[in-house]
Amino acid sequence: MDGPPTATPSVPERGARTPTLRRASLFETPQGASTHGHCMGPLIAAYAHRAHPSSPSVRRHVLAGIASQPTRRFVVVHPMCEIAPTLAAPLGLFASTSRPGGPRWFMGWVDEIEPYATVLRSWDPLLVPGLLQTEPYAREIFAREPRITPAEAEDRVQARLQRQQILDRDDAPSLLALIDVGVLRRPVGDSALMRDQLDFLLDVAQRPAVSIQLVDPACLPGLMGAFMIAELTNGPTTIHADSSAEGQVTADPAIVTAISNRYEAIRLWAYPEHVSLRMIKEVTQEWT
Repeated sequence: MDGPPTATPSVPERGARTPTLRRASLFETPQGASTHGHCMGPLIAAYAHRAHPSSPSVRRHVLAGIASQPTRRFVVVHPMCEIAPTLAAPLGLFASTSRPGGPRWFMGWVDEIEPYATVLRSWDPLLVPGLLQTEPYAREIFAREPRITPAEAEDRVQARLQRQQILDRDDAPSLLALIDVGVLRRPVGDSALMRDQLDFLLDVAQRPAVSIQLVDPACLPGLMGAFMIAELTNGPTTIHADSSAEGQVTADPAIVTAISNRYEAIRLWAYPEHVSLRMIKEVTQEWT
């Protein structure tokens, strides 16, 4: 399956400080899992090479991984094959570590998890889910991030819009979004912005792959924070859990099970979809 195009990072200029890729991984390798010489879907095992980055042995390992799964930018290579950014960049690898638009750990989720998901389940207690935000809504959120420049905020807005393109594909993943009902009345920008955002929710909910359900505010299991669950075609189910500092992306079975159980507990407090859409429509009229 071909994912959306990603930008290829530039090679660092001579004299610039080159970051060390000690071990870049989208999620923890399950205990006992072998990464020796295999491509395992979105799983990444990458290391910094102590030798010259153009070492033929390193290049052979990397190219072998690419050849075995040409649609993937990220490959799993032998643990002894350590890769430096100066080698990775020309090969089109590690795009998410250099592309602007968000934290590096989250770019991994955006580049290698969401595009290959068949089902995405999300819970959002505070804001409209990123995949369902309008451009002005997203811009208002990012502009209010602490110590962020206007350019950085705009980079994140554009990255969010690019991320949303997975919902426009013919083979779009099923998105099952649970949203706290209080999100509809939480002001982000002015009334016109909120009205347009809720109208967009009503529009996108008409897509066969998108389901939106509002959750009663008395749902205590949902107070722990936002998260997403991704079911992958050729990989383990993976979760992304939000945090104020750095979110978590993992396929650890125990954590995936815990998050999945919490999702089901929250879903018990959700209104039926047709009721949820009627509620969104009613609240839209309040933003006048």
